[in-house]
Amino acid sequence: MNYKEQTKITRAIIKSAVIMLEFGAESILIEQTAQRLGKALGVDSVEISLIPSAIVLTTLKDLQSVTTTRRAHHKPINMSIVCDIQKMTIDVEKNSNISADFITQTLKDIEPKYYNKWLLVFMVGLSCASFAYLRGVDFNGFFITFLAASIAMMIRHELAKKRFILILTFGITAFFATVIANLASSLNLSSTPSIVLSASVLLLVPGFPFINSMLDATKGYLSMAWGRWMQASLLTLATSIGIIIAMSILNIKGW
Repeated sequence: MNYKEQTKITRAIIKSAVIMLEFGAESILIEQTAQRLGKALGVDSVEISLIPSAIVLTTLKDLQSVTTTRRAHHKPINMSIVCDIQKMTIDVEKNSNISADFITQTLKDIEPKYYNKWLLVFMVGLSCASFAYLRGVDFNGFFITFLAASIAMMIRHELAKKRFILILTFGITAFFATVIANLASSLNLSSTPSIVLSASVLLLVPGFPFINSMLDATKGYLSMAWGRWMQASLLTLATSIGIIIAMSILNIKGW
């Protein structure tokens, strides 16, 4: 294997790893996928170093090594992308004639799969309202929670579409969800306004990053664990600030 061919293989592998990192894959899965691709493409080993914002990857073949670094940009979590890369990895392992060009082209053709916007808004609103119901919210509070969470999800979707910073997106969404949920108490529409308020912002709980951070920590990827934990904590803080600002304004206005 000449240096040029090994370089192409290295670039194809790290591109796969970066996409998986950007869309929320677990660290050990990223490393294992990179090593599987390297083995299938003919290199002796793949060494990879992960941090939340970048990947450093080295391929080794005999006495020859190629090292490259790529920056990772945060994107919305999408497991369909991760599954597509896993399927591609299996295809590469099964067919010994596949080259790095196949991987590069396949990655270009992979597109995120999204649910219908209105279905997503409806289901998020219904899930938050259902949680409020489980906590004992009354009939009016159920529908106010559904309304607040649905509108909040629409706002979050539009802000994400316009590529707002994620922390700002969470803060703004929490603000409007709180304002709408406050209708339960300001208009005396519900006898359980506190449940309405807490359930309306459940769509902003960053559960996936918290889970990934714990998984990474237990499997030895401490830098990734701290990075993901910090990101989830900042999103939680932004949500809290949005709620506090909304409540402060509502109290000043006497609502």
